[in-house]
Amino acid sequence: MRVIVADHPLITHKLTVLRDKNTNSQVFRHLVEELVTLLAYEATREVKIHSVEIETPVTKTTGALLSTPRPVVVPILRAGLGMLEGMMRVIPSADVGFLGMVRDEKTLKASTYANRLPEDLRGRQCYILDPMLATGGTLVSAFNFLIERGAQDITAVCLIAAPEGVKVVERAFENSNFPITIVTGALDEKLNEHGYIVPGLGDAGDRLYGVV
Repeated sequence: MRVIVADHPLITHKLTVLRDKNTNSQVFRHLVEELVTLLAYEATREVKIHSVEIETPVTKTTGALLSTPRPVVVPILRAGLGMLEGMMRVIPSADVGFLGMVRDEKTLKASTYANRLPEDLRGRQCYILDPMLATGGTLVSAFNFLIERGAQDITAVCLIAAPEGVKVVERAFENSNFPITIVTGALDEKLNEHGYIVPGLGDAGDRLYGVV
């Protein structure tokens, strides 16, 4: 498993504004889209392409296009939806699936309550969108769900991550050769006793859409 912390001044700047408790939902949503677009460039570094012959206004040349089957972008409901637009700006031809997962606040374990995904993901590169990698339970469940459907490789895009959550994912797949990558804007300090990331940015879903 690979963990990539995207080190860029613009990412740090946008994360700082996101973390600020005084940032309103409208600005928060806009910044999440921008931040995901920056992270998406790193996340798609190994997206599958194939060579094609084209003709420019000047001459013939060889270029590259995305291969088929197309990648699948999978936001984790509901907070992951706020990341979808930023990801699709980079790979607009990708298919989109949805995965609904909820974390039990007592056990901190995740369970799946809804999915909108192809039954067969063989040969597909998948990109999971989840704002925060906290305890790691949600991401482990999502990885396993996609692996069971035959995904070829999986990359998770997270705005921030906690070291404890990263270790949970690493342990879950330490004996697996399945290609897993986590791309995040920052590796934070720790989890608190309630399973929230410190310093974190609060509840991403609530800050994106308001408290329900």
